[in-house]
Amino acid sequence: MIRTPDFAHPLLRASTPAQWVVQACASRDVLLIDHANCQKKAASTALALMFAYAQDLELTAKMSRLAREELRHYEQVAKVIGALGVVHQRLGPGRYAERLRRLVAKSEPHREVDLMICGAFIEARSCERFAALAPAIGAPLSDLFQGLHNAEARHYKMYLDLARRAAKRADVALEPRVAAFAELEAELITESDPVFRFHSGPP
Repeated sequence: MIRTPDFAHPLLRASTPAQWVVQACASRDVLLIDHANCQKKAASTALALMFAYAQDLELTAKMSRLAREELRHYEQVAKVIGALGVVHQRLGPGRYAERLRRLVAKSEPHREVDLMICGAFIEARSCERFAALAPAIGAPLSDLFQGLHNAEARHYKMYLDLARRAAKRADVALEPRVAAFAELEAELITESDPVFRFHSGPP
C-alpha cells in the first residue's frame, strides 16, 4: 500500500494525494516524459524572466543560474528515459500551470510579484512530488527523484525571496497574493483531474 509522506512543506497547503502516487507509479512513461517537459519549461520560464526584467541584474543572474540547473536536470531525466527505452510521445499540457498563471496580474508592478509567487508554488510542488515519489516508485527512478529533490529544494525559496523583494520595492502587499495562489494550488492538487501529468490532481 502506497502512503504519501507526512506533509510538512512550509508553502503548500495540501499534500499530494496517495491516489496520484499510485497513478504515477503505474504511468511511468508519461510521468517521465511530462517531467522532462517540465524541466524544459522551467528553463524557458527563467529565460523569459531574464528578458522581461533585463534591467534587474540580481534577478537576471539568479534566473541564468536557474536556467542552467533546470537544463542539467532535464539531461538527467532524458538519460533515464533513454536507459529505460521509453518511447517518446507528444503530451499536451495539463491544467496546473495554466490555471495558476490565470491569477497573474496583467500590469506592473503587480505582474512581477505574481510571476515570482507563481514560480515559487510550481517549484515547491515539484519538490513535494519528488519527496512523495522517491520512496514509492523504485529504482532507478527513486534515486533520480531523490537527487532532484535535494538539488531543487532551494528554487522555491529563491522565487519567494524575489517576490518579497519585488513587493517591497513596489509597496505591494505580498501575503494576500501568496494566499490566493496557495488556495488555488491546493484545489488543483486535490481535486480530481481527467489528465495525468507530473503536476495533476488525483484520478
